[in-house]
Amino acid sequence: MTAEAVIHEMTHPSLPDWVFPPPGGFVAEDLDHIPDLPAHTELIDGSLVFVSPQASFHTRLIDLLTVALRQAAPAHMRVRREMSVVLDKDQRPEPDLMVIKTEAVRDDDETYYEAGDVVLVVEVVSPESKVRDRHRKPELYAKADIPHFWLIEKNSGKPVAYVYELDPTTGSYTATGIHRDRLKLTVPFDLDIDLTEIDSF
Repeated sequence: MTAEAVIHEMTHPSLPDWVFPPPGGFVAEDLDHIPDLPAHTELIDGSLVFVSPQASFHTRLIDLLTVALRQAAPAHMRVRREMSVVLDKDQRPEPDLMVIKTEAVRDDDETYYEAGDVVLVVEVVSPESKVRDRHRKPELYAKADIPHFWLIEKNSGKPVAYVYELDPTTGSYTATGIHRDRLKLTVPFDLDIDLTEIDSF
C-alpha cells in the first residue's frame, strides 16, 4: 500500500464515495438522488453539510415556534419544519423553520421549496453551526431575497430572538429587534409568542 493510500485510509475511514464533492461541487437536485444520505443534510457552497443530533433546547424551541407560527399564520401562508429551500444551483440549506406561501404547496412528496416561495426563515443556533447560522446562511437568504429572517440564540439557558428584515436598497438584512421573554411582531403577520413557554415543552 502506498503512503498516499495509507493517508487516505486513515483520514477517511470507510466513507462512501458520494461524501466527496465532484468537480465543481454538488448541485441542489443531487440531494434527492444520493443513496443513504443522512437526514437533514444541507448543501452549502456546493458541499454537503451533515447535521449533528439536536439538543433538547433546540428541539423544544422549534416545537414552541412551530405551534405559535401555525396558530398565527394567515390562510395564504403555511409553516414548514426542517425542509430545504433551493437558493441557487449549489445552495440548498435546511432552515429549522420556514413560512411559505400556500400556493407553493404542491403535493405530499415535495422535499424542498424555491426561495421565491419563502416569506420567513428561522435558524436556531447550535454550538456546531454558529458560523453558518450567524454568517453564511443570512448572506445566502438575503441574496435570494427572502424578506424575513430570525436567528434564535440560547443565552443563560433562555431563548433570545434576533429579528431581521431585508433592506431592498442594500440587499442585506437589517436588525429590527432583539426579543427575550416575548416575541411580538406585526410582520410577516401579527404574532405574539411567549418565549418563556419553552419550559412547558
